[in-house]
Amino acid sequence: MKRGTSRDIRTANRYEVLRQIIAASPTSRQELAAATGLSLATVATLVGELLDLRMITEVGFEDSAGGRPRGLVAVNASGGALIGVDIAETYVHVELFDLALNVLARAEENMRPGESRPEQVVAHVAAAAGSVVAQAGVEAARVLGVGVSVPGQVDRATGISEYAPNWDWHDVPLLDLLAEHIAYPLYLDNPLRAGAVAELWFGAARGRGDAVVVNLGTGVGAGLVLGGGLHRGVSNSAGEWGHTTLVLDGRLCRCGNHGCVETYVGAPGIMQNLRELSPRSTLLHPDDQTATIDALAAGVAAGDPVAAKVVRDTARYLGAGVANLVNVLNPEVVVLSSWVAARLGAPLLEEVREAVARHALKRPLAASRIVLSPIPSDPACLGAATFALEGALQSVGQRGARRSAPSGTPLRTAPPAPTPTKGTRP
Repeated sequence: MKRGTSRDIRTANRYEVLRQIIAASPTSRQELAAATGLSLATVATLVGELLDLRMITEVGFEDSAGGRPRGLVAVNASGGALIGVDIAETYVHVELFDLALNVLARAEENMRPGESRPEQVVAHVAAAAGSVVAQAGVEAARVLGVGVSVPGQVDRATGISEYAPNWDWHDVPLLDLLAEHIAYPLYLDNPLRAGAVAELWFGAARGRGDAVVVNLGTGVGAGLVLGGGLHRGVSNSAGEWGHTTLVLDGRLCRCGNHGCVETYVGAPGIMQNLRELSPRSTLLHPDDQTATIDALAAGVAAGDPVAAKVVRDTARYLGAGVANLVNVLNPEVVVLSSWVAARLGAPLLEEVREAVARHALKRPLAASRIVLSPIPSDPACLGAATFALEGALQSVGQRGARRSAPSGTPLRTAPPAPTPTKGTRP
């Protein structure tokens, strides 16, 4: 087992304390010690460091039974800014957050079919990141970092997108390319991890020890929370459930295999479900995933039988795949997340619940809830921003090294995974 260094442990503790303050502002040092399991002396030291960094602030006192009044601290929302980037196959969405993780500005860049070369994607990210900073009027020095979520398998330590099957990317040095345009510290991961962290912090997985966050977009995957923490696997590749086999000798997947879950429940797979059912349907927009999914959602709401059948058939495939997750992982909650789940909404959810009930074992099914993500903003952006937040805390002990770097050179590192705890979004 890989052991963490004392600096790693201190970073993790500092991050955990700040997470609790963000979740429960205002709060006392005593409450923080109880929530984190750290000693009161350790919490007091970490609170002092966060006060020195101006990430939190003293906000008064509360009475305690028979003792001295307890000092209260709260997150200093204006003490810095974080950028979260959600790179998807059809769009780039960027959000700027304050330190309380409230959204200050949003920007989106659409990507046309075939517009997936690394330099094209980087140009969209740079444009959207510049837009949110300008919209919010935030000084560059206040931006603590940029978390970037990109589909596929990534190496966080090197900032390399190792494999993105929908774009046929192999070993793309994404953070180096972004650093040519963005002069902030950069942190890379994928939407499975980002979405899971967002749900742990502020969503349906909050306070859950075991949860699965199903990402339904152009690509499909599952963010895994096991034993209260984010599960990455030995090579940061856990959760590639979208590339498990659902139908033997089924549809060809972009990963090269046949019958993957993604080919039946990802946006292109749903379009294929519609095409097979009704090739000339006006609901089908052959070159526009978003328009097709929106048309299906509107059709279901209007009672269109074709739309209803497509959603039902999609839910049958999705339900079988989710039942496998329920049987294998025995989670407390399964969260349907990302843009396809958000657009198809409650009709998809109800059909999926029925399909899972037909396939899952009774005991694990009885312990699981299947829900839509309640997060109103982009979960991948929110989760990516937390990666940047941890990176900023990790760099506290490295300020000297950062200052000695050439002017304008961003620190390109990938922090250890956050292990979010209970809390509610302010």
